[in-house]
Amino acid sequence: MTDIAIVDYGMGNLRSVHKALEHIAPAASIAVTSDPDIVRKAKRVVVPGQGAMRNCMHELETRGLREVILESAAHKPFLGICIGLQMLFEESEEGHVKGLNILPGKVVHFPTSAMITPDGQKLKVPHMGWNQVYQTIKHPLWEGIAKDARFYFVHSYYVETADVTSIAAHSDYPFPFTCAIAKDNIFAVQFHPEKSQLAGLTLLSNFVKWTPYSSH
Repeated sequence: MTDIAIVDYGMGNLRSVHKALEHIAPAASIAVTSDPDIVRKAKRVVVPGQGAMRNCMHELETRGLREVILESAAHKPFLGICIGLQMLFEESEEGHVKGLNILPGKVVHFPTSAMITPDGQKLKVPHMGWNQVYQTIKHPLWEGIAKDARFYFVHSYYVETADVTSIAAHSDYPFPFTCAIAKDNIFAVQFHPEKSQLAGLTLLSNFVKWTPYSSH
């Protein structure tokens, strides 16, 4: 049985996620796979992704992965990264596409009119580079990570959730936006832990050891 399945639906560079997990869990069986059966049998599931939401959802459907991702998000330790966070919600402004509807809320674009710092500087979209992540709840995946640690971001859209109790962290660009959610066995982040050096590796290490139903 595979310990960790990294879901490959053709969107994003999965090599860096695979390498990071290999680094922190060298004894684990890790598969980068588009095979629904392998994902279904894996103990833990990671869904990374980057690119356009419409393309991501289309590829999930085309490759027969939608149902197994819904099953995994309901029953086993599940980590979403970037689009892997956004797809959990009801819909996205990006192409007005429906998400997986696992979590209440929507995915919205950074509003051009608001992308100005208090001292009048214009901020670029996409939000790209290192930014502080402010933890809003205590959670096993934050163990050993400073409450305002910096993580690496690349995105033009962010989630607005209708369930504020699921917000695990926010970042500022220039206003606060949700950058991590936690709900039962799901943990999902807008930033890229695989590109975030020690803080990111710590988060991934925590995920590999996480037993959600005994830690809540």
